[in-house]
Amino acid sequence: MLTSSTELGAPHMRPRTHLAAALLAAALIGSSSIPASAARPATAADAPDIPVADIKAHLDRLQSIADANGGNRAHGRSGYKASLDYIKSKLDAAGYTTTVQRFTSNGSTGYNLVADWPGGDPNHVVFAGSHLDSVTRGPGINDNGSGSAGVLEVALAVARSGYKPDKHLRFGWWGAEELGMVGSTNYVDKLSGADRSKIDEYLNFDMIGSPNPGYFVYGYDSRLQGLFENWFAAKNIATEVDHEGDGRSDHAPFQDAGIPVGGLFSGADYIKTDAQAAQWGGTAGQAFDACYHQACDTSKNLDDTALGTNTAAIASAVWKLSSNS
Repeated sequence: MLTSSTELGAPHMRPRTHLAAALLAAALIGSSSIPASAARPATAADAPDIPVADIKAHLDRLQSIADANGGNRAHGRSGYKASLDYIKSKLDAAGYTTTVQRFTSNGSTGYNLVADWPGGDPNHVVFAGSHLDSVTRGPGINDNGSGSAGVLEVALAVARSGYKPDKHLRFGWWGAEELGMVGSTNYVDKLSGADRSKIDEYLNFDMIGSPNPGYFVYGYDSRLQGLFENWFAAKNIATEVDHEGDGRSDHAPFQDAGIPVGGLFSGADYIKTDAQAAQWGGTAGQAFDACYHQACDTSKNLDDTALGTNTAAIASAVWKLSSNS
């Protein structure tokens, strides 16, 4: 996620607003766990189980890539391209049609990766994405290896399950988000009006495994907000509407283009309140992610339950939104 401090040349950057003061009245308090069993067959309305170990395997690989490339996976650095190549190789092997889009920012070449699952109505596209780059100060495993790995594992679950969606499925991994959503803005700006109109919704996942987590739902579109809130409520997990990430991630250019956006977030450098600790656990008075944009944002800087739960919610949303039933 883009930092809240001003960065030169950062488009679409908006000021943050204060966290909502009250909890959602309809939210229920509880916890969730992700089964470690193998994925069950998926129907049109039923996403498969995704073991958290499978998500963490991707994060371990991203950590190794950072370790081998100067400690980060930032735009213009070798670690970013190696991260993109890793994800692309997984998608290519699973049967996706992948496209690498190049752009230039701060004098360096950047890359977006877009993956299309064959089939589905091309006039109705369900799009899920995340940014893949880190800041230069660290490996960026929660920000945003977590979202990137979660989206990747959902995409791979589509392939493993043999799912045939009614709508067309597309997944994206964006470059240079930390410089001001440069990659996603470049992608949206290059879409024709006709192609924009075919995207029914864009779902964004930026930081979904924070070590002192909250469960935040994007509130920009009531239909998509309700979809996620209902999923969490059914599992007795309270949610709040996200304000910490307002305009600070890759949903912004899609939203600016008139495309409905939704998403999930587990918190960055805002401080967890007593009320939030009471409903979610964790430690009040500390940041949701004390290693946000720091060298300590490593593979140890994760909450497995939040990571697995949010990825399960992503899968459920992708399945439901892409089915006409």
